[in-house]
Amino acid sequence: MSFQNPSLEEIGSILKKAKRIAVVGLSDNPERTSHMVSQVMQNAGYEIIPVNPTVDSVLGVKAVASLKDIEGHVDIVNVFRRSEQLFDVAKEFDEIDADVFWAQQGLVNEEAYEFLKDKGYTVIMDLCIKVAHALTK
Repeated sequence: MSFQNPSLEEIGSILKKAKRIAVVGLSDNPERTSHMVSQVMQNAGYEIIPVNPTVDSVLGVKAVASLKDIEGHVDIVNVFRRSEQLFDVAKEFDEIDADVFWAQQGLVNEEAYEFLKDKGYTVIMDLCIKVAHALTK
């Protein structure tokens, strides 16, 4: 079975309800897509939590090394890692208190999708969160 994203209407509801977005692979380089997308989302009012063991802070927020280092509930985990790394991120996602697993545009991993869907999670893949936010405002 191939992955299927929620409808644009459902995605709009997810984004309206969400407050905290953990961004796996968020770069401190302002020229990287992860940085630009996260900055737009931060400016739109979302709390951004950088998840990257190689940086101290991004967008004025102290970074954490892994999803398990985040205190409190996470609404969306937005992933900027290669497709082949998504399953490992999905397993870590399953260990924390989060609602939506979101893999950025160009990222798809069927194994990760099936693993999370079987557990009842909302999964979005191959879609830019910034684009979805603009389309559903």
